[in-house]
Amino acid sequence: MRQKLRVAAYAICVRDGQILLARSPAHDGTPEWVLPGGGMEHGENPYDTVVREVEEETGYHIEVTGLLGVDSFRRVFREGLRPPVDHHSVRFVYEGRIIGGELCNEVNGSTDLAAWQDLDAVPGLVRVPMVDIALRMWRERPVTGRLANTPE
Repeated sequence: MRQKLRVAAYAICVRDGQILLARSPAHDGTPEWVLPGGGMEHGENPYDTVVREVEEETGYHIEVTGLLGVDSFRRVFREGLRPPVDHHSVRFVYEGRIIGGELCNEVNGSTDLAAWQDLDAVPGLVRVPMVDIALRMWRERPVTGRLANTPE
């Protein structure tokens, strides 16, 4: 079975009771909310990845104010007649503060909309599980950088 490792970095930016999210189409085309962030480029530091990705997906410049944790999950994916892939994701979750730029949507990228969402409204949004994982890290601030009992 083919193995694939993906390392990514995401930012949780909260201000005035709202969280910054981006919208991305799921595999079936349904829009779902995601954290701004994404995959590291070869040779890139995760810190630099999150700064770059937030700017690309939201238009904002951020100051990274802390590393909240690292999440890891592994799953076997099967697509059509292709052989299954053993996929392992390692995801750095940073806290960020907006220091400049203007909210705008990514053009020709992995997301199509960036928006502030009320924290209280997040449970009602169609979202990826990573949003909930990051919010738990932000609220609980685990000293080990790892949450117990994550859903993925």
